[in-house]
Amino acid sequence: MTGPSDVENSRRLGKTDIRITTIGLGAWQWGDRWVWSYGSTHHRHDVREAFEVSRRAGINWVDTAEAYSNGTSERLLGEFLRQSPGPVVLATKFMPFPWRLRRQDLIKALRRSLDRIGVAQVDLYQIHQPLPPVAIQTWMLAMVEAHALGLVRAVGVSNFNREQMLRAAEALDRYGMPLASNQVRFNLLALKPETDGLLAACREHSITLIAYSPLGQGLLTGKYDATNRPPGVRRWMASRVSADGLDRMVRVLRQIAQTQAGRTPAQVALNWVIAKGAVAIPGAKNAAQAEENAGAMGWQLTATQLATLDEAAAG
Repeated sequence: MTGPSDVENSRRLGKTDIRITTIGLGAWQWGDRWVWSYGSTHHRHDVREAFEVSRRAGINWVDTAEAYSNGTSERLLGEFLRQSPGPVVLATKFMPFPWRLRRQDLIKALRRSLDRIGVAQVDLYQIHQPLPPVAIQTWMLAMVEAHALGLVRAVGVSNFNREQMLRAAEALDRYGMPLASNQVRFNLLALKPETDGLLAACREHSITLIAYSPLGQGLLTGKYDATNRPPGVRRWMASRVSADGLDRMVRVLRQIAQTQAGRTPAQVALNWVIAKGAVAIPGAKNAAQAEENAGAMGWQLTATQLATLDEAAAG
């Protein structure tokens, strides 16, 4: 089990006073049958063990969403919290479906999320996607109202590009509220946040970049390669990654892992995300995955290793 280390394992969430561990627990897999085969590859007791192991390993926050399996992930999280109470930083998301047109639609959805989790307040509430037709500024005003009602501690966005994120931050700033985070896909096979200036903008404005799918939906664990792709829907998602690029990256991850005293390719890939200044929310279907994820904290890659990974990622 991962233990304490001299390396700092937590950071401030944006400009707030909330501190989160550099590795969080992503709960997309909890209840999702279509992408993650819940009910076949893993069950309720498996994800509960993932939750418990993560907490014991020092991970202090969980990220979920109302859209994850129609609220099942939130309900499971609430159940686990009641069975094992204690301080956990809670993050969930609002999906701005096209039929949600008013600020009050966000407040109503938030209250339903709170009911499913069984809490009076979440620490971080995020807009899941920048979907039309409602303007970003409208949803930010709704977030200000949610904060004023005591329903949320901090406000974030997800899947926002640089321009959209800065618009959201500007809208919140008018009311004296900082934008705490932007949750986007970021990993060694998905470099866009770094190459398009989003990561740099997050640093400049003290906005935490939360990396979802930091393991490339399993591709960076070392379990898969060009001839062995993930099953189901994830096989199609993985098809966007070139065979040569995947094999090259997995080979480099394995080589670096061998020099890091028992670390795994997945832990190396997660530590790379942390080194970039982001925090990562790998999912965990079971206790073994949760323990491996937590093992990405408490140590750091060398500058040479980071450069090697960057070179492999650039192709």
